[in-house]
Amino acid sequence: MINLEPYGNPQYFVYLLIGLIPLMIGLYHGHRWRWYQSAVSLVFIFLMFDSQKWQQGVALIGFVIWEWLMVGGYMAYRKKANNRWIFYGAFLLSIVPLLFVKITPAINPGHTSLFGFLGISYLTFRSVGMIMEMRDGIIKEFHPMLFLEFLLFMPTISSGPIDRYRRWLDDYQKVPDREKYVGMIEKAVHYIFLGFMYKFLLAYLFGTMLVPKLETLTLRYGGTGFSWPLVGVMYAWSMYLFFDFAGYSLFAVAISYLMGIETPMNFNQPFRSHNLKDFWNRWHMTLSFWFRDFVFMRLVFAMMKNKIFKSRVTVSNVAYIFNMLIMGFWHGVTWYYIAYGLLHGVGLVVNDWWLRFKKKHRESIPHNKLTEAFAIFLTFNFVCFSFLLFSGFLSKLWLGHY
Repeated sequence: MINLEPYGNPQYFVYLLIGLIPLMIGLYHGHRWRWYQSAVSLVFIFLMFDSQKWQQGVALIGFVIWEWLMVGGYMAYRKKANNRWIFYGAFLLSIVPLLFVKITPAINPGHTSLFGFLGISYLTFRSVGMIMEMRDGIIKEFHPMLFLEFLLFMPTISSGPIDRYRRWLDDYQKVPDREKYVGMIEKAVHYIFLGFMYKFLLAYLFGTMLVPKLETLTLRYGGTGFSWPLVGVMYAWSMYLFFDFAGYSLFAVAISYLMGIETPMNFNQPFRSHNLKDFWNRWHMTLSFWFRDFVFMRLVFAMMKNKIFKSRVTVSNVAYIFNMLIMGFWHGVTWYYIAYGLLHGVGLVVNDWWLRFKKKHRESIPHNKLTEAFAIFLTFNFVCFSFLLFSGFLSKLWLGHY
């Protein structure tokens, strides 16, 4: 069997573009051949799993059936009654497969869960988001086939961006007019070329050529303390992380556009952020907005409704830390992922304090291009340090796990 990991090599694009030509012709002439779109998606999802990854393919099938039962079952029950405990049960059961995948390596180091497959996190976010919006009454109907189409939307199946059901459905149920679709194709071509530069040139330069050499120099001359090669690792790894992930996201958006779906962008010049909150409005945006809407805002609402804290500032501070800790745990049950989440949670608390302080003393605090440049510089370095922590290199350095 051919193994075609999504966007892993140029060969993948050749096969994919050939497969998409009939769909693109149909869209150009005002028709969305849903049966063909479904067939192409299933074929390329199937090709993700070679003979050594068949267990992941089975896990994907089992996961889809499980989520179909959870989301469809909750909607069926909700039409009869709106019991919050049923909601909690549907929510918890929908994340059970993901919890197994994340916890297994921590309990049994060196082993991965049998439930794991590429993209399980992002598919879980789609399902959980639907359950929450059903609870809110925003999604009023469950269409089994449309749910499967949404969950298994091929361009974004492995690593996002994370789309929302209602937004995706609005695109899927209509066909862009010819002028708009031609514009989408132009954007797709641009994103593909930009993605190639990001993922196959710049990410290779930083991740394959620079990072290993700088790590070797750090181990050789820096020991376990501060060294300039370690600073080099910090910047090089941060650039690798951005260009690799941003390149992948550009590919996913581009292929979505070719399929007539305007999947939201994932990055918006994050290293030009003026502060940490601005950074999270620019970095992995679909993930940060998902956590904002489904974790942070709901936690704030729950604490204010139950009057757990008197101060709104305290409420938001607790929500920031809790929200980012969950994001850290989501990356993995490992101390440096959790520390990464905690660091950003505390950073957002400090960031909010500073913004309130600036607003209160705006007449005495200068605001000009120099202070803006310093704010960008400070935010950039804070983020890069957090990425160094996230990379796990410090854990290897300090604990000697080489």
